Amino acid sequence: MPRSPALTPLATGCVVLAVITACDTGSPAPLPPQSVPAAEAAPALNAVRAFDLGRIVVDGAGFTLYRYDKDTTAPPRSACDSACTRTWQPVPATAAQQLRGIDPALVGSLTRADGTDQVTLAGHPLYRYRPDEMPGETGGMRSGDAWFPVTPDGNKVQAASDPGRTDAFGL
Repeated sequence: MPRSPALTPLATGCVVLAVITACDTGSPAPLPPQSVPAAEAAPALNAVRAFDLGRIVVDGAGFTLYRYDKDTTAPPRSACDSACTRTWQPVPATAAQQLRGIDPALVGSLTRADGTDQVTLAGHPLYRYRPDEMPGETGGMRSGDAWFPVTPDGNKVQAASDPGRTDAFGL
């Protein structure tokens, strides 16, 4: 029986469609994860236990927060301006709206020279170290021998805790 020339392209198209459909899983390909920049993370101050440092304060995205020894606390004033803030991001005062494990009586704010409000803890302005790429990193510790992760009571972390202790993980 002779084939109709009009059916050959149609039959070929059906075979191609069947092959494509058979390979389709029915769900779209996953999109690459989109990370939210830390500056856009939900503002918060959270006390957490770091394995090697003890209790420290992190922001809403889990990034370590720091204090600067050249700042003043009475009255609270930041010594980190312009070029400094490219590396040390001031934590906005809105972070005080959500506290976990932090005494609200220790939390305040100051108005920076540029007019923005920055959160303080026990009078110390708080910062995030921009080169820290992952939550929990502490790459800014001892930078210039003046930057330190901050504890929930506003003190600075100066040395790593003994990770060999049985309670090092907070267990």
